[in-house]
Amino acid sequence: MSYAHHRARRAGALALLLVGGGLVGGPSAQAEESPPTDRELLAKCDNGTKKCVFHPTGGLTITPGEDRRVGDLAFNCTEDDQTSSRAWEDTTGETNTHKVSLREDFETEFLGFIKIFKASFEQSFTRTWSSSHTESQTTFINVPAGHVGWVTRAPKVRKVEGTVELIFEDRFEGKRYWYVPFEATGPAEGEPSVKTQRSRPMTAEERGTYCA
Repeated sequence: MSYAHHRARRAGALALLLVGGGLVGGPSAQAEESPPTDRELLAKCDNGTKKCVFHPTGGLTITPGEDRRVGDLAFNCTEDDQTSSRAWEDTTGETNTHKVSLREDFETEFLGFIKIFKASFEQSFTRTWSSSHTESQTTFINVPAGHVGWVTRAPKVRKVEGTVELIFEDRFEGKRYWYVPFEATGPAEGEPSVKTQRSRPMTAEERGTYCA
């Protein structure tokens, strides 16, 4: 056997060994599992944990919420200023960072966390958490001649920020301690909403539709 032929056989055997090693090592190597999501952890709160508690950070913030129109528009097709009454009803809901409804009759998957969050909120701020609040009223609108008028409402909302601490009896996904940041906004019952009257000139299309 020539030296060149012997060298070629050794190179082929080495290549086969490398390829075989790659084939054997590739499938057997398991990818590192991703950590649980915050929602998965919240579902474990009081449902497999030794301890689960919400720790508020700072105080309770109360601010005006989003300004939005309530009730029907009032069109004044006359040449004199008019006063129109508009009955309306508007509901303020809740939002939070992980899109978990805090209503106990709705989110059974997160029931443990909901109860713990509400208990901690009440203990920290001596108030109960509200997921929904509806306000209804009849408002009188002053509408100038040839204008359209309406009412807007900005409900007061309260925001709380903090961290959910979860401690497991046994390791969960490799750890006994997990921390989930949590921020929630809900209606501030008992706080008056900001109601504003607005108006603008009617468009030609509106005049043709409502004043014909």
